[in-house]
Amino acid sequence: MTSHTSRSRVTPADWLVPAGLIALSLVPIAAGAARVSQLAAGAAVTADNVRFFDSPIPVIAHIVGSSVYLLLGAMQFSPALRRRAWHRRAGRIAAPAGLVSALSAIWMTLFYDLPSSVTGPGLSAIRLVLATAMIGAIVAAVVAIRHGDVPRHRAWMTRAYAIGLGAGTQVLVLLPWTVFIGTPGPVVYTVLMGAGWAINLVVAEVAIRRAGGRTASRSPHRPETAGARLS
Repeated sequence: MTSHTSRSRVTPADWLVPAGLIALSLVPIAAGAARVSQLAAGAAVTADNVRFFDSPIPVIAHIVGSSVYLLLGAMQFSPALRRRAWHRRAGRIAAPAGLVSALSAIWMTLFYDLPSSVTGPGLSAIRLVLATAMIGAIVAAVVAIRHGDVPRHRAWMTRAYAIGLGAGTQVLVLLPWTVFIGTPGPVVYTVLMGAGWAINLVVAEVAIRRAGGRTASRSPHRPETAGARLS
């Protein structure tokens, strides 16, 4: 009874990673909430927001889907919560929300008339590739967990979350440039936006490899150990 209780108890350390991810998500979530408020209140239409007033459903779907995905997805990184039924129930909400986020991103990239302030050469192609990759990663994660492959499920969901969290990291990349150098030109804007996604994906791969190493070290049936016994 005591050991089961200690394994199930949530400690402050369990919330370090989720808290950091939620903090990184706050800026895009707040920006999305402000956008929804503008649409609801009928704010002044400008060249930068006319596309949202002309076709509000995709951007609202993107904001809601992304916000739910980022918040629930962040909490999925808590080791204590992963040991509870909450993890599975939240995942059944987070995965569809992530698909809504990625699919709406594809729609907006293809059909919105994007102003120069939010795009650059090649950026639309990057958005389409990464949104498609995010969909593929979520699908792969769902297939993996249905086959009982937990490590593969975690790896693909980590990659999908890294892509979805790109907007948060992009703020950290764009802000210093804007403050110290000035508004980036189209080419630099594309590079900085791409850097935000790249940073997330590199961190995700490092985390996946470390988690894989820890899993292998705990397993009593490692392939190399079995081979040593046979030899």
